[in-house]
Amino acid sequence: MKLELCVPCLFGLEGLVGNELRHMGMRDVAPENGRVYFSADELGLARANLRSRFGERVLLVLGRFSARTFDELFEGVKALPWEDYIPKNGAFPVKGYSLDSALHSVPDCQKIVKKAVADRLGGKYRVSWLPEDGAVYQIQFAIMKDQAVLYLDSTGPGLFKRGYRPAHVAAPLRETLAAAMVDIAGYRGRGEFCDPFCGSGTIAIEAALAAKNRAPGLNRPFAGQKWGFLDPSIWRVAADEAREREFAGEYRIFASDIDPKAVAMARENAKRAGVDDCIVFDVADAREFSRSTERGVIVTNPPYGERLMEKREAQALYTAFGKAFRALSGWELYLLSSHTEFERAFGAQAVKKRKLYNGTIKCDLFMYR
Repeated sequence: MKLELCVPCLFGLEGLVGNELRHMGMRDVAPENGRVYFSADELGLARANLRSRFGERVLLVLGRFSARTFDELFEGVKALPWEDYIPKNGAFPVKGYSLDSALHSVPDCQKIVKKAVADRLGGKYRVSWLPEDGAVYQIQFAIMKDQAVLYLDSTGPGLFKRGYRPAHVAAPLRETLAAAMVDIAGYRGRGEFCDPFCGSGTIAIEAALAAKNRAPGLNRPFAGQKWGFLDPSIWRVAADEAREREFAGEYRIFASDIDPKAVAMARENAKRAGVDDCIVFDVADAREFSRSTERGVIVTNPPYGERLMEKREAQALYTAFGKAFRALSGWELYLLSSHTEFERAFGAQAVKKRKLYNGTIKCDLFMYR
């Protein structure tokens, strides 16, 4: 069965998501702002959930139509074949958004979509009441410039929730963004890798997962595993495929932080991710960072000076770390910060910058070689 699917992502990661989907064998890959559309069969849906490092979730596209009025929205939703997907007892909560459209009230749109689906299912199943006590079929809608797209969310909790980080320090970095930073830095398991501001260990853990080529979704469940219209064997096949693709090797990944509690959390998170044998954790001050090896890559996310520290303290930290970095030979640095004066405080202009978003915080990935 050919399915039209969509992977939403953080702004700036569309190209990375598109590339990883092509490498998985997906067809018709089409990146747009904040999302990537593609087509695949049922196994491809499972594969994308298990193996995507950079996407936020995997949505099944059910239909598109114009929706300038509530009547158009209702009729457009009701015309879709919901009974092909949602059983009589299926739960179908609704969420979504509307941008640059006549229908700007999201709560009203939610009610209309819910009522339209309920009317369709009630008519098809010949019941006046739907219990909604079964598996969850999360409905999502997106209305942009009066064009509505309706989806079912096959993922459940976002793909960035890998299952290894129940413990974290303040203002954590989203796993999907950490994985993207590792990918942009070109780290594939060769050479030395360091994160001197490791916090809860997310960047180092994502580097280890990438080095091992381990599917990030192997240790978590997905909403689509409970969907009756999907063959349950696809999840087992996709997981077996993913395990066969893993690499064995020894990796030189180092992570440190000045906070002993953060380092202890990072160790626990790495253990839950099954990569604690790949990473050396240490309590250390990044202002005194040094390495004896001639080559390596640093990928890191220091405090921004917005929530964790005062801006002056952050600037002083950047200045000291900049001096430590410039004392190294042959190393590359990929540093994420939202601080508007970062380069001045660091003491050098970046060779290249790339705009990324850490949640809703607009950042730059500063690259030094």
